Amino acid sequence: MSLRFWRRLTILPGVTLNLSKSGGSLSVGPRGAKFTIGPKGARVTAGIPGTGLFYTKTLKPQSGSSCPAPHTSANPSMGFFKRLVTPDDEEALIDGCKELFEGREREALDHLRKTRHLADGAWLAGVLAFRMGLLEEAENSLRSAVARKEQLGTLFTKYGLKPELTLPVTREISVLIRPNRSGTLLALGELYQRQERLADALRTIEQLHAIEPMDILARLSLAELLFEQHGASTPERIIRLADGVENDSELHAGLLLYKARALNTAGMHEAARTTLSAALRRTKGRNRELLHSLRYERALAYGKLGQKARMRTDFERIYAENPDFGDVAAKLAE
Repeated sequence: MSLRFWRRLTILPGVTLNLSKSGGSLSVGPRGAKFTIGPKGARVTAGIPGTGLFYTKTLKPQSGSSCPAPHTSANPSMGFFKRLVTPDDEEALIDGCKELFEGREREALDHLRKTRHLADGAWLAGVLAFRMGLLEEAENSLRSAVARKEQLGTLFTKYGLKPELTLPVTREISVLIRPNRSGTLLALGELYQRQERLADALRTIEQLHAIEPMDILARLSLAELLFEQHGASTPERIIRLADGVENDSELHAGLLLYKARALNTAGMHEAARTTLSAALRRTKGRNRELLHSLRYERALAYGKLGQKARMRTDFERIYAENPDFGDVAAKLAE
């Protein structure tokens, strides 16, 4: 999990230059979808504008090539912060932002603790405490931010600042949490999972899903929690969450995986096999762990359908790429 904090300068409509401590990056695209080139490579960010729910996919450069970074002096002068004329109750927020920009997280949190009466102060204090492993403090601050949901993002917008919390979904996909209600609820849900408070996590993600019922990340998060907490008792609800979902991205494929698990649990193995085969039609650039999970679940469906040769083929393919995946070695030895 990482926390980014930058100042964003608009160059052209749909094109922004992000100036952060780690260097400059260039983002191109409409609101809700961006292609970004920076010092750490290229990535695609997509989501529903205004929801705070996005996912990013890091694009691996081709062999022998590298992603160019824009030529820029990158770091804005700290005088930018000092020149700000702020009301008294916003000074601590700006001081916290300055310390965070400089990488001094503990000092930043000391300032931000004084700003939890402000929506943006509570949000930034919460995500920073989350990053630092101070989970109880993070929960209190994030709950305070949700309670002030109408004001979330107003001060950051006022000062031209763009904070984001990055929560990993897979090794190559991360969720960007931004200061609004939906993003904050997702952060709270993840926090509760870290604390193994699955009932609280489920309640929070259900609240998020009620706000954004069509968002793929909200649906995937809810399906995962339902399966982990209730397993065989709620297959129909997980199946409904995947209604109409096509294999458009890794997040969509992840939701199809949980749909197939629910179908297998309900004894509908042919439907599970069909769902998994559709999810496996696109493999180029997809996360290997996800592909192995899809293939493993399909092997289980083949087994239940009595198609032992196809089951073994899927298990062997997983074993050839990762012999330590789950219990695949034991399955092949049966």
